Amino acid sequence: MPYFDSASAAPLHPVARQALQASLDEGWADPARLYREGRRARLLLDAAREAAAEAVGCRADELVFTPSGTHAVHTGVAGVLAGRRRVGDHLVVSAVEHSSVLHSAAAHEARGGSVSEVPVDRSGAVSAAGYAAALVPGTALACLQSANHEVGTVQPVADVAEVCGAAGVPLLVDAAQSLAWGPVEGAWSVLAASAHKWGGPPGVGLLAVRKGVRFSPQGAADERESGRSPGFANLPAIVAAAASLRAVRAEADAEAARLRVLVDRIRRRVVRLVPDVEVVGDADRRLPHLVTFSCLYVDGEALLHELDRAGFSVSSGSSCTSSTLTPSHVLRAMGVLSEGNVRVSLPPGTPAEDVNAFLEVLPGVVAGVRERLGVTEPAVTAPEADSLELDALGLRCPQPVIELARAITRVPVGGTVTVLSDDEVARLDIPAWCAMRGHDYLGESPRPAGTAYTVRRLS
Repeated sequence: MPYFDSASAAPLHPVARQALQASLDEGWADPARLYREGRRARLLLDAAREAAAEAVGCRADELVFTPSGTHAVHTGVAGVLAGRRRVGDHLVVSAVEHSSVLHSAAAHEARGGSVSEVPVDRSGAVSAAGYAAALVPGTALACLQSANHEVGTVQPVADVAEVCGAAGVPLLVDAAQSLAWGPVEGAWSVLAASAHKWGGPPGVGLLAVRKGVRFSPQGAADERESGRSPGFANLPAIVAAAASLRAVRAEADAEAARLRVLVDRIRRRVVRLVPDVEVVGDADRRLPHLVTFSCLYVDGEALLHELDRAGFSVSSGSSCTSSTLTPSHVLRAMGVLSEGNVRVSLPPGTPAEDVNAFLEVLPGVVAGVRERLGVTEPAVTAPEADSLELDALGLRCPQPVIELARAITRVPVGGTVTVLSDDEVARLDIPAWCAMRGHDYLGESPRPAGTAYTVRRLS
């Protein structure tokens, strides 16, 4: 069964498996002890730290291991904010950061700090100018992912780091998605990553803090990992994580070139094979193994279930796959279609045959889901009125958009259709539908129940 969700968790690399098994025998003792077993464990820990630091591009004494990438982010954000509290309490993040960064920002705000979000363009990229505008004299820290976890867009980290450096503000980079493919460019100050993203075992994160960055670890003091990650380290997992990072880096250039060809094939063919599809994310500045697209008139949860039944494991940022019924914050910030969203992230070694099989199956799966939702081409009839209002209250994605598509031919060119909806997703997907189908989105207005979204027919 092809697994296409390595952006969530990559399969365990063979080198990680070998290192884990070997270090279970050699690395079980306390590396802080001076007897033979402890010294042996310490050698393993030091070697792992050296290997990880080389991959990150920092000094070994700047890097510590944490219980997860999320823990590394939380520790990094809290530590820098506390260390620079005399400067101010202002935090800058992008609108498309991983939830771990946004949760840290929310916690900081709850404690009385201030947070600014830098917007992104339709490809999901920030600009250095956007960060420059957000930095103020009281800014203690700025955060930026190296590449987006949902759409694969690579961020201009070096440019943003230059802007932050000129303002005297440290930049924390979440490198979880990109570290397997190469070091992060630019003069970043703090970096966090997670081993299970590159084929290491889960439960290991990296936190690198450059010398000269004011950092005050929060929580109870601990003598391990420079006081930045308390508790007894999972040494076998750390050894496996470092070994697998070195291994994937050795393979990265060749594998990136091979997977980029397969992802380009998906990007080209999916819009030809499936009607009403939007491929999202930057077409050029992107991770080599990841592609995301959204399908009009499709329930995201049903689509993922059907693909799973067909033998393909994929992910989604669609609101229909979550209990909140709100679209992914990444897709919302980009202003792109969210319904029927599919993220394909190919693990190393994915054969071309699996990608071809996916492209053969996808059109039928999408068509089947649409058929069950009652999606048909609207009948050509004489317009009924210059304007119509549709009551879509209580209907969830993608039904409000389906009702709009059915009704648009019932008004003449130049006429309007207003959709009354209480589904938050409509705020994103109705404008996206207009852009895809060539109609004019006139905006929204509040109603006692829900929100009214008005569209003018142009063709």
